[in-house]
Amino acid sequence: MALSTRREFLHRSTLLGAAGLGLGLVGTAGTLGADKPGSQMAFGLVTFQWGRDWDLPTLIANCTKAKAKGVELRTSHAHGVEPGLSSAQRLEVKRRFADSPVTLVGLGSNENFHSPDPAVLRRSIEATKAFLKLSHDVGSSGVKVKPDSFPKGISREKTIEQIGRSLNIVGAYAADYGQQVRLEVHGTCSPLPIIKQIMDIADHPNVAVCWNSNAADLQGQGLEFNFNLVKRRFGATAHVRPLDTPGYPWQDLITLFVKMNYRGWILLEASNEVPDRVKALAEQAELFRKMVALAQAKLASVS
Repeated sequence: MALSTRREFLHRSTLLGAAGLGLGLVGTAGTLGADKPGSQMAFGLVTFQWGRDWDLPTLIANCTKAKAKGVELRTSHAHGVEPGLSSAQRLEVKRRFADSPVTLVGLGSNENFHSPDPAVLRRSIEATKAFLKLSHDVGSSGVKVKPDSFPKGISREKTIEQIGRSLNIVGAYAADYGQQVRLEVHGTCSPLPIIKQIMDIADHPNVAVCWNSNAADLQGQGLEFNFNLVKRRFGATAHVRPLDTPGYPWQDLITLFVKMNYRGWILLEASNEVPDRVKALAEQAELFRKMVALAQAKLASVS
């Protein structure tokens, strides 16, 4: 296959993956502006801190009340969706979400692939496979992993290649289960030029980028340039902080997602302490809808 043809194939495959891997966005278009660009995006929650101590019934009830339409479950939290669940327990998790208005978007693992120790790397790959099988069984569509860091004494090029090749291994496994491996832009690997280098090696169509709204996004030639470096490999999820947090151009980011007609989930990953997390989540969901509408209006005015 010619290089340009291969790139086109991978681009189409990634977009199809984002569109088809369990997004559950039917019916949201009316909320965000009919058939306007960005109308298929939806807002949800990463249970990083705000959902850390909620069991599944509480989590689903709180997201429903706050109009957070989807959720990514972090490992080690009170909801307890872990690879050790039995078949019956996995079916029960799947049933709970199927019977609710909340979509189980994915699982947030802490697995990474930068270690120079072959045994550690093998364990991380096998653990990721276990999370992917779990994600399939509970009805979600993918698993978040991390590139993380550059070990001392190892060249950056070697680490980038190792991460990319490892992602291809778990990506191939994910394909057998209809899952997506979502590389969170994280750690000392978070500058987007580095993420692009990793993804140039991790060319399996079931491996995607999960935007993570870091300060590094604004480095170099700025947000739009860095966004464009990796947007062709976006998967079904992107992470944001509270959308009124100072120091990051949140409206510009949402406008970029709308402009590309992103069809995935914008998931809130909040760590600040607030008096009422459900109320704060609802306020963030409303702020997201307003930002999408403003971006749509801005794009319409220049078209």
